[in-house]
Amino acid sequence: MNKKPAHNFYIPVMGLAYTIDSPIRVAQFGISSVVSIIDDEIVERMRDFYSKKFNFDFKAISIKSEDHRAERITAYLDMMDEIVTKKFKDFKHEISKNTESLKQYIGMLPSTSGLRDGLQNILNKKDNLAESIKNFVDNHLNPGEIDVNIMTKVDKDNFVKNVQLPTIYNDAHASLRGFANSKLSSSVIFSAGMNPRLYSYLEEFEDFFPNENGELKKKIILKVSDFRSAMIQGNFLAKKGLWVSEYRIESGLNCGGHAFATDGLLMGPIMEEFKQKKNELQASAFALWKSALEQKGKMTTSEPLETRISVQGGVGTSEEHEFLLTTYNADSVGWGSPFLLVPEATSVNQETRNLLINAKEEDYYLSNMSPLGVPFNTVRGTSNDEIKDMNISNQKFGSSCPKKFLALSKEFTPKGTCTASKKYQDIKLSELKTNRLKLTDNQYEKQKKNITEKSCLCVGLANSAYLELDIPVKGEKQGVVICPGPNLSFFDKEVSLSKMVRHIYGYENVLSDDRRPHLFINELKLYVDYFKNEILEFSEEITKSQVKKWEIFKGNLLKGIAYYEELFAETNYFKPKLDSIFSDLKSFKLKLNQIKIPQL
Repeated sequence: MNKKPAHNFYIPVMGLAYTIDSPIRVAQFGISSVVSIIDDEIVERMRDFYSKKFNFDFKAISIKSEDHRAERITAYLDMMDEIVTKKFKDFKHEISKNTESLKQYIGMLPSTSGLRDGLQNILNKKDNLAESIKNFVDNHLNPGEIDVNIMTKVDKDNFVKNVQLPTIYNDAHASLRGFANSKLSSSVIFSAGMNPRLYSYLEEFEDFFPNENGELKKKIILKVSDFRSAMIQGNFLAKKGLWVSEYRIESGLNCGGHAFATDGLLMGPIMEEFKQKKNELQASAFALWKSALEQKGKMTTSEPLETRISVQGGVGTSEEHEFLLTTYNADSVGWGSPFLLVPEATSVNQETRNLLINAKEEDYYLSNMSPLGVPFNTVRGTSNDEIKDMNISNQKFGSSCPKKFLALSKEFTPKGTCTASKKYQDIKLSELKTNRLKLTDNQYEKQKKNITEKSCLCVGLANSAYLELDIPVKGEKQGVVICPGPNLSFFDKEVSLSKMVRHIYGYENVLSDDRRPHLFINELKLYVDYFKNEILEFSEEITKSQVKKWEIFKGNLLKGIAYYEELFAETNYFKPKLDSIFSDLKSFKLKLNQIKIPQL
């Protein structure tokens, strides 16, 4: 439990399937990655695939089984753990016997790593090499974590023959139970905000409470966008005797997938607040946590447990990586979208990977395709776009909705309907036609687009893995949806795992040129554009609270720029780019001041 992680980066969850088997691919090298466990169908089909590949017995878990979602997830995670354990054992054997493999591995470790120094010292001494390396790695090397992600909003009620099942059979609840019942010792990451019912359900599982040694078998990580949210959620859980082991700060607009924009709070000032107030966050939670554990008659500790701070979203160079670790005392940094170009790490079919390699800056955009009604990062030219456009031109709208994970709209039925489904879009388009005479052509087309641009993410975000691994794609043809962050536009080639890791640590550079702006500048640009569009496209009645919201947003962006001016004036990083950074800050301040907030 006390071995230090080999790496100070991790691969965050991407889509439903892009990291569905990443631990099997990378954990033996000590690299942690995150698996989405909301879709039990892809989980079951991947278990079938890997059971054949590694000669495990496979017994299908039928959807007729009452608790099939949780059972499928537990079975997949347990199998993944077995595979990772085997591959890790083989890898340790390989580097203790093969000097060339050992050298390659040392070349993938951060320069600050004690593991790297220890292995290099043994290699230099050359005495009892195999035995010394075996003993050293047994004592110091861990496989990467097999962490899981649950999007808290994706917690649909489920029914059997029109009878609603108890809450514990809701989608996110069943996913959590699947993880809790697995033999993994790792973390669940909750993303997309607070779900009090789901958080309370954690209390049912002993693994989330400390054992007799004060250790947690299963840990909680919260993905948050600001300090206030971290404090509220951390204390909510602490009052139940549940400890948050890590706060994962994610850029609202510079990450892949759904874009949960903050109120204009930028990544730098957010990280600064976590740095300044981390002790306050930890102390506040500890007092509540200890008291709750004592009331429950559970084991407690005299000191707070570890609280890690990590950050992700738009990181692209080793200097940015190191800057975040040292300036903000971050424990690790998430590298997501660039790993979509690493076949050894992620599950992406070749056609989609080629699309990403060739896509330019202007091809990445924030779409309204998500049925969750939250902006969604994507890239133009996906096979899903092509199929959807062709269907629309043939007057065929919406998806057959085979999985229903996002059937969350209760507008037409208590069971819920997905806004990307044919059923929902047909009703909405019919309503729109009824109101046709009251609308201008422009209004009509805009409203029609708002209805029909929703895509079936449940199928589109899973298809890539099926295509890459030659697993048959079931149901109607929907193509691939992919959700890279805009930062990926600066990466333009397929690279090996070792090359990408060496890029992260500054031993190599996989970027073709240095035109890429600093990650803070990139995020600032996205926020200024987002703010401008918010005002331009606002068509509802302007209220006092809306004006106030815009004023807070603009004020936060201006405060963020002032913070960056001070930060970059003092930092020892990015020396060759500082002139351009200050010029960009000045330009965005000017743009912001030119955006006029509409008044009542």
